[in-house]
Amino acid sequence: MKHILGKAAVAALTLAFATEAMATEWNVSVWGKRRAFTEHIEKLAELVSEKTGGEFTMNISYGGLSKNKENLDGISIGAFEMAQFCAGYHRDKNPTITVLELPFIGVNTLEEEVAVSHAVYAHPAVQADLARWNAKLLMTSPMPQYNIVGTGEPRDTLAKMDGMRVRATGGIGKAFSAVGAVPTSVTATEAYNAMESGVVDTVAFAQHAHLAFRTIDQAEWWTANLNPGTVNCPVVVNTDAYEMLSDSERAALDGSVDEAIAHYLANYGSLLEKWEGILAEKNVTRVTLSEDELAAFRAKAADPIREAWIADMSAQGIPAQELYDLVIETLKKQRM
Repeated sequence: MKHILGKAAVAALTLAFATEAMATEWNVSVWGKRRAFTEHIEKLAELVSEKTGGEFTMNISYGGLSKNKENLDGISIGAFEMAQFCAGYHRDKNPTITVLELPFIGVNTLEEEVAVSHAVYAHPAVQADLARWNAKLLMTSPMPQYNIVGTGEPRDTLAKMDGMRVRATGGIGKAFSAVGAVPTSVTATEAYNAMESGVVDTVAFAQHAHLAFRTIDQAEWWTANLNPGTVNCPVVVNTDAYEMLSDSERAALDGSVDEAIAHYLANYGSLLEKWEGILAEKNVTRVTLSEDELAAFRAKAADPIREAWIADMSAQGIPAQELYDLVIETLKKQRM
């Protein structure tokens, strides 16, 4: 009897180890804290776990695995299986997707941002670009147009922006440079301290980030309609980890993206509905630039920066004009 029980115990233990070995656990590197910008990742983890009966789970780490500017490097060496990053943090590492950060490309809604981002992510040149980092593009993190907060006299004309020190990355930073401002690319997590210490006069963010990184707490004013562009922040997975998934796990992951994005859009929409109340609560003045000032900004920043980007990228062998045209064509289709 003891012999039989011994065999049964060994068999049960072996089965337990096998079951544990079959479970898949991914580490996910993001930064800051949970906020509107990360809600699709949280939802994706929830959906994947549900669909696999808890056999495929994700541990989402807010800054514990890597610095935000090093997430793509971490993906490349397999330090973690999934990560979020922003193209403007290191444009040389991901030149193809910087087309989505060009100023004044005309994206008006979060739904349009999702459409153009995913169209660009699907382009072979973009996939090859990210493959250099052993990264597979999974989904975007759509953000509305950036606007700036600041203290003192509102920067409501281009003349007042001359010499302005602004936290802005990517194409938005180039747009501000075109009108005489001085951009700095401190990370989102450094923005509050940069503003508090006077390293920058103003900070360009989407609404959720002004809240999450507390720049709104220092602000005396906010530009309601500057809308120079936005930052593109993909969620990527390590290619080797993705290929090691079982068919059912891969189906659960890929099949949850649209629902995760839908959750993100609904959540962000709720935040935007509350935004005016938040400004009033914090006594932040809503600043509106005139149409003449906006037209002058576009004339100095939009066409020259776009043409320079196309020339620069084309010289590197990137199909820049094709990528830009893809963005414009996708916008037209989305609006039909």
